[in-house]
Amino acid sequence: MKSLIKKSTWILPVAALLMACGGKEKKKDVAEVAVAETTKTKTLDIEKPQLTFGFIKLTDMAPLAIAKEKGFFEDEGLFVSVEAQSNWKNVLDRVIDGQLDGSHMLAGQPIAAGAGFGRQADLVTPFSMDLNGNGITVSNDVWSKMKPNVPKGADGKPIHPIKAEALKPVIDEYKTNGKAFKMGMVFPVSTHNYEIRYWLAAAGIHPGMYTADNVQGQIDAEVLLSVTPPPQMPATLEAGTIYGYCVGEPWNQQAVFKGIGVPVTTNYDIWKNNPEKVFVMTKKFVEENPNTAIAVTKALIRAGKWLDEPGNRQEAVEILSMSQYVGAPVEVLANSMTGTFEFEKGDKREMEDFNVFYKYNATYPFYSDGIWFLTQMRRWGQIPEAKPADWYSSTIKDIYRPDIWTKAAKLLVEEGNIPASDIPTTDGYKAPTSDFIDGTTYDAKDPISYINSFKIGNKDKAVQ
Repeated sequence: MKSLIKKSTWILPVAALLMACGGKEKKKDVAEVAVAETTKTKTLDIEKPQLTFGFIKLTDMAPLAIAKEKGFFEDEGLFVSVEAQSNWKNVLDRVIDGQLDGSHMLAGQPIAAGAGFGRQADLVTPFSMDLNGNGITVSNDVWSKMKPNVPKGADGKPIHPIKAEALKPVIDEYKTNGKAFKMGMVFPVSTHNYEIRYWLAAAGIHPGMYTADNVQGQIDAEVLLSVTPPPQMPATLEAGTIYGYCVGEPWNQQAVFKGIGVPVTTNYDIWKNNPEKVFVMTKKFVEENPNTAIAVTKALIRAGKWLDEPGNRQEAVEILSMSQYVGAPVEVLANSMTGTFEFEKGDKREMEDFNVFYKYNATYPFYSDGIWFLTQMRRWGQIPEAKPADWYSSTIKDIYRPDIWTKAAKLLVEEGNIPASDIPTTDGYKAPTSDFIDGTTYDAKDPISYINSFKIGNKDKAVQ
């Protein structure tokens, strides 16, 4: 109803004015104006209009909140409930079991489910929710020991990006004192797990391997990584259970706000404009409700575009601060959502692209983004055996569905909601990039060479 109410706000006054002037022709004009306004969206034949979607309380769930609050779902004839979930395992299980029609999800979750790691299921994503948005935070004590190892600029502030080389002497000190160095990440197949592993390994710090007998991924580990749900990260750090973590916002900024920790790097610096969350449905749902899947994707694309339009972020922060969404204080959310990011308390820096929801084709589900996750699963042993190069592309094409995205986007172009230039001309693969903290080049069309390029992790011979 929200969208219809908004549309009525100008239709009804205009109608009253024209009615006052009298005449059937005037009444007809009003009807035509109203019809033109309410039929701009090309509503599809929706198979399932009542939907329930899940999310975790993170800033990057924003497209779901905005699609609901700005009426984009209702414009498509969809009546959506958006429900917070307790943890990522719960999200995955409830989508697979049909309790949720779809959800905000870690990009690695549908990929792992299709690749055979963890719970297996046929899941698909037609929509990438955002780029960037994560950070690595350490406790105040760890930061005080890292800081002397970090180069400083003329202003006396640390020079970014801060590499894990600055952390290595601290880890060595803990080891000398017989203490394991513990850090948190949000889930075994999360971007956060792979990003903190990448950051550590780029500095020669072994983050541990997965095996059939060690599903914690701690074989040969110099840093013990464990799972902590995102909203619990600051409290777990404050309790001293972990000494640092990798998480999405607002839980890095919350550590700054509470004065318990310092973010030392962001995933923008680990991999510039990296993919983060995705929106996931089961393959069965999409096959049984193809128009519904397209309509959902349309609404989410519009939400992403709205989020990246100048001037909308403060309103987005107000929406996300609501208890039914992220529920964090406005000032904490604004620290990263409005184009800045605060590291050490008082060291707030401009970071326009910390959260990207639409620019750089952020909503398009590129095969190359998904293949990167597969390479990291293999690198760290979650995929236990070597695979041929074509396995990576064939596996991801069953999960990432740019065909659904493209159908949705073309309808939005016809409606005038997005320009045609926003539909990328692509085979689903981004060009090779070396925009990583260690400068390593990633070419999704040559995954075996990429896996073999790292000093730490599995090495594969070409498999036929």
